[in-house]
Amino acid sequence: MADWGLLFGWRTALLGVAILQCVLLAGALARSGPNRAANRFLAVALVVVAGMLTPYAIGFAGAYDRFRWLTFAPFAIPLAFGPLLYGYAHALADGTAPRRMRLHLLPALAQFAYLALCFLIPGDAKWAWYTGGHRAIVSPVLDVMGLVSLAAYAYAIGGLLRRQRKRLADHRSDDERFSAHWLGRVLTVILAGLGLKAGFWLWSLIAGGIDFFQETGLYLALAGVGVYLGVAGWRQAALPVPLAASDPISAEQEPSRSPDWPSIAAEIADRTRDAGWWREPDLSLARLSRLLGTNNGRLSRAINLGLGVNFSNFVNGLRAEGVARALEAGSDDDLLSLALDMGFASKASFNRAFKARFGVSPSRYRRQVSDPAFLPADAEMRRAAP
Repeated sequence: MADWGLLFGWRTALLGVAILQCVLLAGALARSGPNRAANRFLAVALVVVAGMLTPYAIGFAGAYDRFRWLTFAPFAIPLAFGPLLYGYAHALADGTAPRRMRLHLLPALAQFAYLALCFLIPGDAKWAWYTGGHRAIVSPVLDVMGLVSLAAYAYAIGGLLRRQRKRLADHRSDDERFSAHWLGRVLTVILAGLGLKAGFWLWSLIAGGIDFFQETGLYLALAGVGVYLGVAGWRQAALPVPLAASDPISAEQEPSRSPDWPSIAAEIADRTRDAGWWREPDLSLARLSRLLGTNNGRLSRAINLGLGVNFSNFVNGLRAEGVARALEAGSDDDLLSLALDMGFASKASFNRAFKARFGVSPSRYRRQVSDPAFLPADAEMRRAAP
């Protein structure tokens, strides 16, 4: 390497390690997990991050000074990052790619084609274009497009996140296990990256340009983003698709006279409580519909209109009742063991559901039960806030 005139300092070392980690995690994700569509989108996004880091990793080593022909080598395609993370978010939600995904990737393909064509320009003409028209016109346009792309896809992922939270709560009792919290973190990462990129862009605009080394912080942050997405995404890779794309709440013919939803809901709650179906950790709307001998639409409306809660709140409310009954019966099991035995997926979801149902924390409820002056909470199901 010394004969090539390259210098491998700490910047190149840190970025090189991040590139290697991103590529290895991408390879692992591409072959793993039941939700392969989502994992493959994230794998390609990690490859894009590795490509964005590569010009800086080799540039800090002096590769572009030593081998000027590397100018315009199409390593970095930042316009692909936003669409791929959007594809990842969409596939996390229902296991499928977004409609017209190829159209989302067209700007990235155009960026790649432009860089590839410029890379093929011979010697001095290439350098003249790089230091002339490209630097003055094309590069600023691509920077703005990159910012707009990140902002647009952050907005789109935010919409997906809101819809996914509602769909999960309407269909699953174990909604805490699935992608909504992770999607929120992905969105946070994109927004942080957008803010950082915008800050460096404004710095360059105000200062009349910043050099390669002044952008070190930006690309170290990008390296951190890539490694975080890879490692945290790997931890999510084993989760199945929570809801199929074709899993809307089925419609049913409404009778001319509106049903008595509170009475229907009370019967459903009694049957579900008495049969103990609520203790199934992964109980879903479709599963409970089959057990009750009804359909998704009728069950959903009964719970929503008759009890004023979504499916997740309904089932977790019954689970909280189960924990309360165990405490009232004098159980000395620790609270987490009781919660898991009643079907809760996590301590956090248990605490939230119990407080929503009884207005106090589980530990305080236990203390109150042991107090002879304790008056039990109202047995009526609490209604969700409108």
